[in-house]
Amino acid sequence: MSLSIPLSLYKMAPCSFPDIWSWIQNLPPLAQWQTNTKSICIISSHPSLELSISKTLLYSPSFSISIRLNYKSPISLWTSKPLKSAINKTLLNEVTISKLLMNIIKDIINYTPAKPTKSFLKLPEPNSIHDLKHIFNFVFLSLAFIVSIYEAPRDIRGDCINTLKDPFTSSWARESSKRLMRLMGSNTEEEWMRSMNLAITNWMTELREKHHVWKAPSPMYSSATSGLGLWKLQLYCPVIAMEIEECNSPGPPGVEDQKLGFSLNYHQVEGVIQLNHQVVVREKWIDVSVSIDNVRCDVIRLVNDILLKECGAGIEEKHFPSRISLQLTPTIQTNVLSVSVSRSSENPAREIGIERSIEGTFEPPNPVIGISVSAGETVITNLKPWKFEQSVYGYSGSFNWFLHDSVNGREVFSSKPSKVALIHPKSWFRNRYSSVYRPFTRQGGVIFAGDEYGESVLWRVGRDAIGQTMEWEVKGSILLTYWPNKYKTFYTETRRLEFSEILHLKLA
Repeated sequence: MSLSIPLSLYKMAPCSFPDIWSWIQNLPPLAQWQTNTKSICIISSHPSLELSISKTLLYSPSFSISIRLNYKSPISLWTSKPLKSAINKTLLNEVTISKLLMNIIKDIINYTPAKPTKSFLKLPEPNSIHDLKHIFNFVFLSLAFIVSIYEAPRDIRGDCINTLKDPFTSSWARESSKRLMRLMGSNTEEEWMRSMNLAITNWMTELREKHHVWKAPSPMYSSATSGLGLWKLQLYCPVIAMEIEECNSPGPPGVEDQKLGFSLNYHQVEGVIQLNHQVVVREKWIDVSVSIDNVRCDVIRLVNDILLKECGAGIEEKHFPSRISLQLTPTIQTNVLSVSVSRSSENPAREIGIERSIEGTFEPPNPVIGISVSAGETVITNLKPWKFEQSVYGYSGSFNWFLHDSVNGREVFSSKPSKVALIHPKSWFRNRYSSVYRPFTRQGGVIFAGDEYGESVLWRVGRDAIGQTMEWEVKGSILLTYWPNKYKTFYTETRRLEFSEILHLKLA
C-alpha cells in the first residue's frame, strides 16, 4: 500500500514521511563515500530532525544509524548498534536488515517501565516479508515519534511531534503497523503497544498541563484478520485518548486529585474479539452464521506498581469494562434475504428470598426491668451482573453485554451511584478485583466465551452470491467506567472507545 502523495527522498510533504528504505538502498558502498556521514531530513522545520549514517573503518567496515536534532548544537536522540557491511557492497543485506529492525523494536519496547515479559522475538527472513519497504519506513517513523517524546528538549518537543503525528496517524501507517504486528507476534505486539501508548499518554498529559488539546485517534491501533472459519479483531487504546461519556465532576480528576488522575490515565484498554463464521449452501439459498468464540477486554497498566503507588492512587484504582457492543453488517446487501438471531429477549424470573428475624434480651433482677427486642427483614434478589442481548437493525446483527449493579439492578455505564454507596465498604464495586463475587477477572478484565454466549446471528443469502467474496463491516464500542475501589473519593466517570474494521468472507 502506497501513500496518496509521492514520497520524496529529500523533501517532506505536510503529511508524508521520507522513504528511508530507498534512500539507504541508493547509497553507494562505504568505500566510495567522500565523507564519513550521510544524512536525510525527517523534519525540515527549524530545528530540523535528521537521520544520519556514519561509517567506521577502525577494525572492519561497519556503520551506525542515528536520529539527531539540529538544535543550537546537534543533539543525538538515538543511535543504533554498529552494523557490519562489506566495503564494496550496498549497506543493507539480509543480516543487517534483520539486526537493524530487531535493534529498533527492542529499543522502542524498552521505553516502558512496566515489567517486561521477555518474550522471544524473531522476525522472518527479510526476503520473505511482503511490503518490507513500508514496514521498514514505519519502524523508523515510530522510532522518530517516540524518541521525540522522550529525548527532544522540552521547548521544541512539540514542533517535532506535531510534524510527525500526521504521518503517524495516516492510513499508510495504520496498514504498515498491522503488517508489523503480524510479523512480531502477539506477545511482542502487546509490549510494543504498551510502550507506544505510554509515550502518547505522557505527551497528552504534558499538553493538558499546558492547557493544549491533541485529539488522539481512537483506537490507537486496531486490526482484523479472517481465516479458518474465524474472524479476529485486536485493538489497543490508552485510556487518556478515550472520549468521556459521563462524569460527575466539572473537571478531570487531575484537577481535584492528581494522584487519582495519574492512576486513571496511565492504563490502556486491550481488546480481542474472535467470531466463528460458517457458510452452508442450501438448495435454494446460502446460510451465513456468525457466533461468539471469544470476547476479551482488559484494562492494563502502562507503568509499574511502584510508580502507581508513589505518583498515583494505587494499583487498585482503574476503570473497568461496563458495556461492550458489536455490530456486523454486510456492506453490499443486494443478495441478502433476511437476518435472524438465535436468542430470545430475556424475561428472567426474579428469585426473591425473605428472611425475618427477631432478637430479644431479658436481664432480671433489676429495679427497672430491661427488655430489648429487635426485628429485621432481609430481601434477597439474585441478579447476574452481566446481561447479554442480541438485536437486529436492518441487515445488521448486534451482540451487546451490559454490566448491572447487583444491588439495585441498574446499568452501570448509565447510572450514578449515591455518595452513600460510594463509601459503603460492602458495595460490589469495592474490592472488585479480589472479591469472590467479582464480575471481572482478578486482573480487572472480562471474558465472554462461547460456553455461555455461543448464540449466533444468521443471514440468509441468495444462491446468486455463490463464489463471491462478501465484505462485512465489524464495528462496536467499549465503555469503561470508574467507581472508587479502595481510594476515598466521590469521583466517577465513563469513557467510550469506538472501533470499526472490514472483514471478508468467501461464499463457497
